[in-house]
Amino acid sequence: MAQRSDIEFMSGGETCRGWFYPAGNKGKGPCVVLAHGFCGTKELRLDAYAERFASEGYRAMVFDYRHFGGSDGAPRQILDIAKQHRDWQAAIAHARSLPGVDPGRIVLWGTSFSGGHVATLAARDGSIAAVISQVPHLNGPATALAAGLVRNLRLGLASMRDRLRGIRGREPHYVPIVGEPGALAAMSAPGDLEGVMKLVPPGHAYDERVAARIFLAIAGYSPGNLAPRIRMPWLIQVALRDLTTPAGPARKAAKRAPRGEFIAYDLGHFDVYVPPAFERTVSDQIDFLKRHVRV
Repeated sequence: MAQRSDIEFMSGGETCRGWFYPAGNKGKGPCVVLAHGFCGTKELRLDAYAERFASEGYRAMVFDYRHFGGSDGAPRQILDIAKQHRDWQAAIAHARSLPGVDPGRIVLWGTSFSGGHVATLAARDGSIAAVISQVPHLNGPATALAAGLVRNLRLGLASMRDRLRGIRGREPHYVPIVGEPGALAAMSAPGDLEGVMKLVPPGHAYDERVAARIFLAIAGYSPGNLAPRIRMPWLIQVALRDLTTPAGPARKAAKRAPRGEFIAYDLGHFDVYVPPAFERTVSDQIDFLKRHVRV
């Protein structure tokens, strides 16, 4: 397999950065475009997925959203759904321009929050070849209910505080991305803290904050409603013991999508990213690709 290279592209006047894996075969071939979920960055095991796709002959391009990881954008750790959608559009355009990539065979890969993003982008861009959504956020109210009333109230207050600070031109009000059960954090279900930490490579400086303004938007973000408009092959993988993104909405979305495929695993939300479950889930993704987007 050829060595990955650093890439960058512009989105909204700022630079997004990532990696490109060219695969080892000649000519033009399909490319899988990947970005992480809620506040994740490319170092949190997206390289493991991209390497597996490249080893099977698929080009792969991984990127960080603006305000996160290696990409530009200030203040840091600002999660804006509309801006991330535009980053995806810019990433798709860049992937189509890369050497060795067939622009008509772009596959979108998203996980957790970005599992919903790729559904949204696929509904808008009918030329996408296929979509993979791993443990996806597809229904805002269901995700909010999973968080519980008390945590929603606390995060809602933090969100309003951050929005007021933004209006006044002040620095964001941050909360931790993940914490122990009962902590004020974006994710604090049992096992969440340990699950996220397993994704962070040794020595990597992971920024564990997020601007709280995003929390008032999550309940209104339901990409699964677009399922009937996603007409390309769409693989949806869920974890039945997921306490972060419930499996029910994903099952319904797969049934409503014209070419939806659904696989359930007896796992928790973060188990799918790491061994031993990783090999099973990524192998199912590769099987899906070989059936629908051949090298």
